[in-house]
Amino acid sequence: MADTYDVIVVGGGHNGLVAASYLARARRRVLLLERRPAVGGAVATEELAPGFQASTGADVCGLLRPEIVDDLNLPDRGLRLLALDPEVTAVGDHTSLRIWRDVWRTQAELITKSSRDAEAYPRFTAFLRDFATALDPLVTMTPPNVAAPTLGEQMGLLRRALAVRRLGKDTMQQMLRMPPMSVRDFLNEWFETDLLKASFAVDALVGTFQGPFSPGTAFGLVPHFLPAVQGGGWSFVKGGMGTLASALALAAREAGATIRTNADVRRITSTDGRVTGVELSDGERIAGRAVASNADPKRTFLHLIDPEELDPEFLVHVRNFEMNGVVAKVNFALDRAPGFPGASDAVPAHFRICPSLEYLERAYDDAKYGSVSVAPFLDVFVPTVMDPDLAPTGKHVVSTLVQYAPYDLRPGNWDAEGDRLGDKVVGLLEEQMPGFEKLVVARQVLTPRELESRFGLTEGHIYHGEMTLDQSLVLRPVPGWSRYRTPVEGLYLCGSGAHPGGGVTGAPGYNAAREILADWNRISS
Repeated sequence: MADTYDVIVVGGGHNGLVAASYLARARRRVLLLERRPAVGGAVATEELAPGFQASTGADVCGLLRPEIVDDLNLPDRGLRLLALDPEVTAVGDHTSLRIWRDVWRTQAELITKSSRDAEAYPRFTAFLRDFATALDPLVTMTPPNVAAPTLGEQMGLLRRALAVRRLGKDTMQQMLRMPPMSVRDFLNEWFETDLLKASFAVDALVGTFQGPFSPGTAFGLVPHFLPAVQGGGWSFVKGGMGTLASALALAAREAGATIRTNADVRRITSTDGRVTGVELSDGERIAGRAVASNADPKRTFLHLIDPEELDPEFLVHVRNFEMNGVVAKVNFALDRAPGFPGASDAVPAHFRICPSLEYLERAYDDAKYGSVSVAPFLDVFVPTVMDPDLAPTGKHVVSTLVQYAPYDLRPGNWDAEGDRLGDKVVGLLEEQMPGFEKLVVARQVLTPRELESRFGLTEGHIYHGEMTLDQSLVLRPVPGWSRYRTPVEGLYLCGSGAHPGGGVTGAPGYNAAREILADWNRISS
């Protein structure tokens, strides 16, 4: 190990790229290692068929922190967002409902469904925006040291509490009672329109191994409103999500970071409780004063680090970290635009097949017992409606997130079930867009097992672990280790398995870099 880096970042997903950029900007010598031929992880644009480019992992951008966009000058490095509006069209039972960015436009559409829901909708969105506004500063905050909070941490939490109190007694009480509720119970208090309730329930449930009747799922609605807090919304990335990865990589390189692809880290090396660097699959060893792992907690602690460096109780907590993936992706290349009778024949850029809360619960029931849903819900994106350069002229790309598709099937296996799942998705899309099947030029089915092998998502979990209340803030990934540091001196987590969790936010990498720099005198001594 002749060459020593200040920090080695393991994994070139978007959080790893963010961490590398900020560390390099602070004049640390940074090496980022990515096992795939290109950086970005699940933030990727890949060829689906000749001339067809698809976002094979994440589909949309909305949660990316504005601090990161500004600090790293991402628009000047190629990032361009295409705003979704309507943000989604909910479809089912030969009817549809468009949910627009503008509250009043959505209210006007709801009047045709329910005057009661139209009246409640502005109050509902105002409440959730208030809640998201109150929580937004926590996203880029290091979770407090529960055992011995500093004065600064205490003051920060007090400011958050005062901000909530200023919202008024009724809002504060609603904020306190909402988190443990099921999303079904919460939505039923507000609305009666099935399509509206089901679409919002999807926002709370995507990527989570729970159903709408499960306690604690209502809190999942709050992150959906975080983009509105920053004056933005859900958007496609021009050129596909891989363009975001390219912009982040350019920022990291221009800051001075070294990026190596096709560099598979076999293990993180350590001696006497202190990290010493990494070893690659080909045997190459690279020394580093610190290592930031963008891998999920299970991959990091159960596969990359020597278990003798870790306390048995800590390992028990890691093994119990819930991350059984429940999502599959099915991507299509189409010969031409499909018709869409449910929305005036024009296919929406984003629509959902989710007729009701009961439909979602039945889909979850199948997964609970280890089976793929007989009728899963589909979150469907047609980026070529807004970004036609992703396909040849007149042709289209369709990307479909499928839930519930559990990582562990009982009985059966994904080698046999993958094609059946693809056929099932085609059938559901055919019901909404007659003639769809005949338009398919190419199809790609990414089962949870393939999401794991392709993107390094252990157990196929798109968020590096469940985003439930018992795995959030000071409890993520495990109690006592929520501040990006780990039991091995010099080893940090910078991926979605750390606070604030999954989604294309960049926040775990942003926060981890700050903590590494705060510890630098100790690390480098």
